[in-house]
Amino acid sequence: MKDDHRTPFRDAHTDRSAAEKAPETEQTKAPAYRLAFADEDFLCQDALRPVRLQLELLKPEMLQDEAGIESTIVMFGGARIPEPSKKETARTKTLADLSVFYDEAREFARLMTLKSMESGGHENVIVTGGGPGVMEAGNRGAVDAGGKSIGLNIVLPFEQAPNQYVTPDLCFNFHYFAIRKMHFLMRARAITVFPGGFGTLDELFEALTLIQTGRMERVPFVLFGKAFWENIINWDALSDAGTISADDLDLFRFVDSAAEAIDLIDNWDQGGKRDAIPGR
Repeated sequence: MKDDHRTPFRDAHTDRSAAEKAPETEQTKAPAYRLAFADEDFLCQDALRPVRLQLELLKPEMLQDEAGIESTIVMFGGARIPEPSKKETARTKTLADLSVFYDEAREFARLMTLKSMESGGHENVIVTGGGPGVMEAGNRGAVDAGGKSIGLNIVLPFEQAPNQYVTPDLCFNFHYFAIRKMHFLMRARAITVFPGGFGTLDELFEALTLIQTGRMERVPFVLFGKAFWENIINWDALSDAGTISADDLDLFRFVDSAAEAIDLIDNWDQGGKRDAIPGR
């Protein structure tokens, strides 16, 4: 990471290196003597949580600024959805059937990255959770197009390793889910959601809630796999019960293919109703 901000004072890198070369004495070996910013045990204490939150917000933000990332296209989706050539490894028939969306995610990311590269590759850059399944397909599609993509990984007991298609300089790792979610949406110009589990549902509903409550501006919001989403969520029942308003069902659209999604995003109407925009 570049640091072009110059001051007349000695920089932190220099002092950290000097401190590491200090003679070994009882005093210099004591934890109290360590520079605070270079002391991992100190930084991991509960009392330093606000500092760690700030660091997780700042590091990806600064590196994306350095890389010239101006806006992103978000791809949420399940880690357990295999690519079609490996669908026999799926734990259920439903997951095997959903493997079609691996290819659709890959194609969507490829097409969107090609469009992004036409204007320099700084706008509408693909961002995924950096893991396997749909996330891998998204990053892979960007590679197919010869472009870059972002991966926002998080430390988990399982499925946390970054996939091989994330651009290495844009591959981040998080401890805090909340900060990771912020980075997903801070530059978002469209949100796509593929079939998935608890994590995907969490991301879907949090993003919808932010838009519904006016905490985030409305952007194209596309759900891949109409049959899947209408099977697991009774959207109309929410409206009929009055727990959401009928207009809230206009915040998103359904598609089944990458081509549909691209067309929908290109022709999104900020104030459109279900009869004005295809996909419902």
